[in-house]
Amino acid sequence: MQALFTLYQIVDVLVGVLVMLIIIQFVIGLLFAFNVVSPSNQFLMAFYTSINSLLDPILRPIRRIMPDTGTIDFSPLVLILGLQIFLIILDGLIRSAY
Repeated sequence: MQALFTLYQIVDVLVGVLVMLIIIQFVIGLLFAFNVVSPSNQFLMAFYTSINSLLDPILRPIRRIMPDTGTIDFSPLVLILGLQIFLIILDGLIRSAY
């Protein structure tokens, strides 16, 4: 049973890292959109591009399923909610095993 709890902790850390990457992507996108930071800033653009390349394979299937909402992309929010629901279910399963 301790192994299941350890597995849950590892998954929880990975989900936390993924959520932080999603939030960073969102904030940098807002900074670019409102011209707070110029897209010609090479460091920030490289960082933003690398985060997009990490998250795009995960977000692409969600974007295909969701209806088109125009300029607002709700797929990161759906991913965060899905990950949190997954953690709650996994925690319930582990607790019921004890």
